[in-house]
Amino acid sequence: MSYRLDAVVGDFDRLRSWAEGVPGAVVAPLRQRMGLLPLSTALCGDLPRILRELSQGGPVAHVTADFWGGDGDQTAVLWRAGAREWGPVRTSEYSGPREEWPINAALARLGVAPAGPGAPDHRDLFVEVGLGQGRNEEDWRRAALQANDAADYDDWHAREQATRESEERAAAERAVHERLPGVPVPLDGKEILTLLGIPQGRMVGAAIRHLQQLHIDHGPQSREEAETALRAWAAEHGLAPTTAERADTTSPRIHRPTSADHHRIQ
Repeated sequence: MSYRLDAVVGDFDRLRSWAEGVPGAVVAPLRQRMGLLPLSTALCGDLPRILRELSQGGPVAHVTADFWGGDGDQTAVLWRAGAREWGPVRTSEYSGPREEWPINAALARLGVAPAGPGAPDHRDLFVEVGLGQGRNEEDWRRAALQANDAADYDDWHAREQATRESEERAAAERAVHERLPGVPVPLDGKEILTLLGIPQGRMVGAAIRHLQQLHIDHGPQSREEAETALRAWAAEHGLAPTTAERADTTSPRIHRPTSADHHRIQ
């Protein structure tokens, strides 16, 4: 799989303010208040001037990477106050410490903070800031357009956080109804339907998941224990039998005529 990057990275709000007056220029949001300006062919033709202008208000990094199937190279250079401050540094060898790789080193100079304790070893600054979210200029332009109506970085970040929280809640809700692999239960779905008198649907999966959690927390359950636990669980969740189940299932009463009926017939 290929990965190609040719962009300027810096403060999102500052880059976007500059891009508003430049035809074809867009800025995609990254994490830690960073933004990415993908360099089109037209912008690359005037890159030194662009870097001088962009770096007047704060540091920016010009970063490039070109990979195919894991092999490739990357280059980074840092500009500040209208002048080149560091680089360009290029490498196609990645045996040294990750923090010394060109793009990681440039991101550190921009103020990007490393991941917190417990993060995977591969989560270097490149991953931490979100440079792995796109694989080419088209991906970054799409990300920029999706954030185009955000007032500023804080507005975009708040909306992204709300979206993530909503997706996490939805995933947690789905998980409640999904069966855990390899955890046995003493009742199958059909038996649960009969026991609780509920219609076929997601709540049957939730009932099985509840029995599985009991198995994990307290060990294997007997059939009787499982039935008792499910009845209590159903009551807590306000589950009522279907209309058909609630209906009187005794034999229909035969209406026998009374003397009053005979008087009415006459």
